[in-house]
Amino acid sequence: MLVTRYNPYSDPDIRKGFEVLHSLMNQFDPAVKEESNLASFVPSVNTRESDDAYYIEVDLPGIKKEDIEITTEDNVLTISGERKYKDEVKEDDYYKVESRYGKFSRSFTLPEKVDVVNIQAQSKDGVLEVVIPKLKEEENKPRKIEIK
Repeated sequence: MLVTRYNPYSDPDIRKGFEVLHSLMNQFDPAVKEESNLASFVPSVNTRESDDAYYIEVDLPGIKKEDIEITTEDNVLTISGERKYKDEVKEDDYYKVESRYGKFSRSFTLPEKVDVVNIQAQSKDGVLEVVIPKLKEEENKPRKIEIK
């Protein structure tokens, strides 16, 4: 089982509370909205397990693979990167930006028996899939031990 480090800002209910607060603050200072969008991108993650591997799927729309880094250290896999801000073109003197931008990092504690050397990742259609193979357990077959 993969363990995800708890990040309170990834909880949709808590994030909604902050969005309401930022919305109220935006009425007084428009710079607050731009700053909050630049610093609040938290990608959604799905994890699953099969007989031979663990899978992590991360929603990263509009992010190039060159802007994503995957590392392992001390049995922790970390996916980090940045969704860069795109300047919007003003039309008819108004526009609205609802997309989140900024740096992100998600970490997962790996189970003990995984093949860290053969972890693979692929990015397709805005979804990053990381495949973490399980180590094959040696079967406890009876065997004869030769005496020398």
